[in-house]
Amino acid sequence: MLRRIKDGIHNILSSASGGMERPQISKNFESNIPGLFIIGDLAGAPVIKLAMEQGVNIVEYISSLGDAKGGSSDVFDVIVVGAGAAGLNAALACKDKGLKCIVLEKSLIANTIENFPEGKWVYAEPDDSPPKGKLWLDGARKEDLLKRWNQIVEENGLDVRVEEPLEGLDKKDGVFILNTPKARYSAKRIILATGMRGNPRKLDVSGEKREKVYHQLYSPRQYKDENILVVGGGNSAVEAAITLCDSNKVYLSYRGGEFARIFKDNESLLNQRVSEGKIELILNSQVKELGEREATLEIDKGGHKESLAVPYDHAFILIGADIPRQFLKLLGIKLENEWEGSIARTAALTLATLVGLWIFGGHASLLGADLSQIPLWAGVLIAAGSIGGLVRSGLKGDRFAWLGISFLISYTVYGAKVGKGSEFWPYKNWGYELLSFFDRPWSFWYTVMYTALMTGFGIQALKRWGLDRKDRFQIWRYVSLISFQWVFFFLIPEFLFQWAVKYQWIGERLATDPTFADQAWRSYGLVYAWPLFFYTFFYDPHMIWVVWGVALTFILIPILVIWHGKRYCSWICGCGGLAETFGDRWRHLAPKGKTSVKWEWMNSAVLIFAVAVTVAMLSRDTFTLLRNPAQWSINIYRLFADIWLIGILPVTLYPFLGGKIWCRYWCPLAKMMQIQSKLFTKLGFGKFKITANNKCISCNECSRNCLVGIDVMRYALKQETLDNTTSSCIGCGICVTVCPVDVLSFGDGAEAKVDFKKDMRTTHVQ
Repeated sequence: MLRRIKDGIHNILSSASGGMERPQISKNFESNIPGLFIIGDLAGAPVIKLAMEQGVNIVEYISSLGDAKGGSSDVFDVIVVGAGAAGLNAALACKDKGLKCIVLEKSLIANTIENFPEGKWVYAEPDDSPPKGKLWLDGARKEDLLKRWNQIVEENGLDVRVEEPLEGLDKKDGVFILNTPKARYSAKRIILATGMRGNPRKLDVSGEKREKVYHQLYSPRQYKDENILVVGGGNSAVEAAITLCDSNKVYLSYRGGEFARIFKDNESLLNQRVSEGKIELILNSQVKELGEREATLEIDKGGHKESLAVPYDHAFILIGADIPRQFLKLLGIKLENEWEGSIARTAALTLATLVGLWIFGGHASLLGADLSQIPLWAGVLIAAGSIGGLVRSGLKGDRFAWLGISFLISYTVYGAKVGKGSEFWPYKNWGYELLSFFDRPWSFWYTVMYTALMTGFGIQALKRWGLDRKDRFQIWRYVSLISFQWVFFFLIPEFLFQWAVKYQWIGERLATDPTFADQAWRSYGLVYAWPLFFYTFFYDPHMIWVVWGVALTFILIPILVIWHGKRYCSWICGCGGLAETFGDRWRHLAPKGKTSVKWEWMNSAVLIFAVAVTVAMLSRDTFTLLRNPAQWSINIYRLFADIWLIGILPVTLYPFLGGKIWCRYWCPLAKMMQIQSKLFTKLGFGKFKITANNKCISCNECSRNCLVGIDVMRYALKQETLDNTTSSCIGCGICVTVCPVDVLSFGDGAEAKVDFKKDMRTTHVQ
């Protein structure tokens, strides 16, 4: 039972990876091992040109360090591992900076490009930025590109040691010791640029190691009049099948029921070849064995499974590449979103912290146990020691420990904010008062902290997505979020409302009306619409608030939705604003995959509950039988929705599941806007959508950076419209911003702008 619970928790937390694991690196590309830097495809450079740029940038950073050069004659300043685009450009930059450097390559120079099919065209996107560094890059056939690169290596005298893989790494007295099959090297710093294509994903079935089974297609013209089995559902597999079918009988096996992540043009060509009988398509199938002459496939027929024998002379297993986990672990490199550690230890230390705080709060008993003999200072020691244990475990790599600390912070903030005398255990009757100082209540300091977090991290996000990328859309979006927080969620409710009443800026009649003047908290309803601001129509509201609440919720919001979908969440809302600012650094950890999308049913449940509670509260004076149920229901809603679902749980999970947990899974207003947007679109007058042209290169940056876990790349590859009829898109536009080849745009702007050669584009090394 406990094992199943642990596995369930682990599956939820690890859902953020979504098959897109990367090494854990800092903004300067440094891994968890000081002095070891990671660039290129492993570091998220989606195209060759950007990988080259990373190679130059990292050397510029290293050369700026005080100890970059010099030292022992037998110690290299830098050793570059990997002779691809990023590694070669880094080595060339080292040469220019006077850094003593060699390159270790396990195969050949630019081996990934070397293994592309004959005549493959390599593009130099993005077009609007010139290549950085000495390595040449322009649109060319792979053979021409390789010739130029080898020439540059020779002309610059780079010391590239091919067929010499890195097999081991150690660090002693600040110096790296690198072991290869041929030698032992010492270096002050290492630049790892090995990429991922050298680690093809395997089926792990019997017969996969046969000589006629391959994991790449190099020279398709050598195969004629054969039975060819191609396995995979991506562009590589589909393109291979299309290329091979003109001279062979091709069987294309894919485990899925449809090709969801292939180019639109590839899909058309595939359908054409299937209709012509040149390709036999076998969907919902998995290879169970690769025999001497036949492959055994298991086909899922929806209720039962059948076996099928497929003849083959050669087989190509083209199912992508995995991150070289074993190699990275050998080097001691940590990956993003790794969940190592003890759930039980974290739970015990977290509970011990709360027990210590309960004792500190002056309580004499717990679950019947007499605590009166324990001094208050002992409670402080218990809490401090337990927190110290969590921090110590966290520093040793226990990620669950950091989750425990995050929970303690969020639970304290929101558990005390409930109100004096209503605090959560262990803060009951003392937490709110302890956090209230300078004659200001904790609710005020909470708003100050909230605004400070949004401002500080919002400026960082504005720089990251707006200023650094010269993206005016993102600049204005973050200016809007920060401004709304300051004006409508801080200054007005905490200061301007009271001043307006005190100095009668709103007129004497309204300023002296206690129903209006004593309810500054209702000013949050100026922007927060029902049912996000749940209390607009409850507890004797002034008619001004009722009228405005109706207009905002049922007139203004729907009009906004027509043109902007759910963009309220990413431009205006303070809840979404904290996720977009403070949570931005973890946006890539948003849960991904079909299962995570299914979880979105929960905000429908919260919306239905909100509607039911609202109806009960508004009807309780008319129907006396509803008085008690209405009060119970609103208390339940307040406890679970207003405290746990909007506060404790999502803020706890920010660093682990991205920032949009509340907005995506529980917010009733977000769900209501999604329903409206979907309806308006189907009726033909909804204007919100994201479209794609035919330039997608499958880099996955759009999907990786989506805060609500949408598989944006699938839409881009198939040039399908992305809107709220099929997704929970909030219109933040990060997918548009992050795309390196300008595939995506809002509205109808993403039309095809270029003519493509017959062969598919290659701009990056997967």
